[in-house]
Amino acid sequence: MDRVVVADDHPLFRAAIAAALMRAAPGASVEETSSLAGAREALSRGVVDLLLLDLKLTDSEGFSGLVELRGQFPAVPIVVVSASEDGATVRRVRAFGAAGFIPKSATLEEMAAGLSAVRAGDSWFPPLGEDAVDPMVERIASLTPSQLKILIGLQQGRLNKQIAFDLGVTEATIKAHLTSVFRKLGVQNRTQAVIAAQSLALEP
Repeated sequence: MDRVVVADDHPLFRAAIAAALMRAAPGASVEETSSLAGAREALSRGVVDLLLLDLKLTDSEGFSGLVELRGQFPAVPIVVVSASEDGATVRRVRAFGAAGFIPKSATLEEMAAGLSAVRAGDSWFPPLGEDAVDPMVERIASLTPSQLKILIGLQQGRLNKQIAFDLGVTEATIKAHLTSVFRKLGVQNRTQAVIAAQSLALEP
């Protein structure tokens, strides 16, 4: 039996996804959560066959949650479900490692088709143009989960000692990680790293 986690902060949409899942995977065990923390906890409790992830949760907005979970649980296919349906968003979702993207405007039949494709090992994305992905997106996608958390800490204006406390490591460890983060992002300092982190945000 498939174990599926649905992370979305709208109960009605979670119900719609559950209905689509019943079509794509009859008998699947569906667990619902409204937060990134809830999704992380569910993924930590055992094998998950599929994660459906909204880009706007009670404790996460933008692409940081996707990148974090992709890094921590690389074996779990992630399908992003979002009301942000523009081509730039879909391209970044794909570049950040999602297995699929389902617009919230999709019909029940379209949702089921997308979920069936991903369950079969394929990817599923709406048709897109050929616009290139921002190179910074690919650089951010190369960060480890710890490096990503440090980058988000910088984005939030936290000091090295505060980030170290958050991650349960020493300040020296944070400084060492920062060197790697700057190198991967192709930046020279904290300010440039914060500007680079804007690629994690949804477009207005």
